[in-house]
Amino acid sequence: MTTATLRAGRTRPFGRVSGLRHVITPVILCGVLFALYAWISAQNLDSIESRSLTREFLLAKAVEHVQLTFLATALVVVVAIPLGVVASRARNRLIAPVILTVANLGQAIPCIGLLVLCTFLLGVGFQTALVGLVAYAVLPVLRNTMVGVQQVDPALIEAARGMGMTRGQVLRRVELKLAVPAILAGLRTALVLTVGVATLGAFVAAGGFGELIINGLKLNRMPVTIVGAVLTACIAFFIDWLSGLAEDLLKPRGI
Repeated sequence: MTTATLRAGRTRPFGRVSGLRHVITPVILCGVLFALYAWISAQNLDSIESRSLTREFLLAKAVEHVQLTFLATALVVVVAIPLGVVASRARNRLIAPVILTVANLGQAIPCIGLLVLCTFLLGVGFQTALVGLVAYAVLPVLRNTMVGVQQVDPALIEAARGMGMTRGQVLRRVELKLAVPAILAGLRTALVLTVGVATLGAFVAAGGFGELIINGLKLNRMPVTIVGAVLTACIAFFIDWLSGLAEDLLKPRGI
């Protein structure tokens, strides 16, 4: 048996398992959504529940929730990755603890308390929830960026410098590329965290599925609460699935 045959035998089962893993999640989510639709259709909804569960209203809340999640995550990327690179440098070892301490504050303070503090400074609205979500989700991306860059083999960095690369080129072409898996893992965590915490944005008039959950609880309308909670969970699982695909596609070959 040749080496190529052995490699193919090892690769194919893994490829099948990986492909199956990527298919299972959307299939399950479709099943959950279909079951939720069937259950709601069988309920005797009153006027309040009917107005809260129309297709147009749910679509509007979904757009608000996803918009808040992805915009917050985009800002986290812009803030956390450069700070993670700065904190990873040996010459910045004195300011690295300060950066990590500030980033830790976002998760050390309860999220609802963080939103209240932001409300005192910015008032209510979309921007208040956005600032709170960025502060809450910045730590995983920052820490993973820092760890990913620090774990790059110094011999590879020396080899790149020996080829005539500048510090900036080494960072972009070697260190950040090799740190991509760790950065994507942190980004995946931040996305899922943000989806869940975005429900609290309803307390500051930021919209999203949190509005369904809160209104359902206040008005004692369980179908409304259940729909809001299940749809939020489905978005979280779907985004986690997309992040897994991105990790497989974007990580450097051979890692």
